[in-house]
Amino acid sequence: MKIGLMLATAVTTLIALPVHAMDKTEPRFTRVLIDQLEVRDADQGMVGAWDASAWYGGDINKLYLASEGERLMEHGGETESFETRAAWSHAFSPFWDWKLGARRDWQPDHPNRDWASVGLQGLAPYWFETSLDLFIGERGLSNLRLEAEYDLLLTQRLILAPEIETNLYGKEDTDLGVGAGLTDIELGLRLRYEIRREFAPYIGLHWQRQFGDTAGFTRERGGEVEQTTLVAGFRIWF
Repeated sequence: MKIGLMLATAVTTLIALPVHAMDKTEPRFTRVLIDQLEVRDADQGMVGAWDASAWYGGDINKLYLASEGERLMEHGGETESFETRAAWSHAFSPFWDWKLGARRDWQPDHPNRDWASVGLQGLAPYWFETSLDLFIGERGLSNLRLEAEYDLLLTQRLILAPEIETNLYGKEDTDLGVGAGLTDIELGLRLRYEIRREFAPYIGLHWQRQFGDTAGFTRERGGEVEQTTLVAGFRIWF
């Protein structure tokens, strides 16, 4: 309830800002991007993974929805974990937005978690797509997440896309097996071929590593703290 009130207050404040308030005549658009829809050859078997987002709005204000997660494709097809996010973004410069929103973590074998969020997204120098988010949860939990991605055009259709994601937590969450401090880093390298701009198959590598107490919790459960997988999938937008 407290998180909901915080979010409602923040969104109300954002909408009331007079400097860049959305003009009634501002064109509005909708876009859906499935950035990753892939299969990973993991140690525990074949894993399906997705990273999708959609937005509606104009150049100044947009409503974002996003989802990402993993699902084991063998042994009954159990969903390992996934998250959903909703945010309102507001442009404060030609290449940068700040955003307010909420996130829910869905975990079949563990308690779900709800978060309020505030963050920045845009183009860093050298055209790195960057997102920095601070998530505030219940019981004093906090999560700082940094994501960055870059498209290197080898040809007009062949594109190499390196990316990184890292998470830091302000305090441990023993129910979820998450420690304080740096918890994990994920690196990806995907080579896609744009048959059309809206549709591109790709292949690549995905590496992830846990650190600190988070790695310790995973070892206690008999899990792997480091894993490198081959991936193959599609990127689609419309």
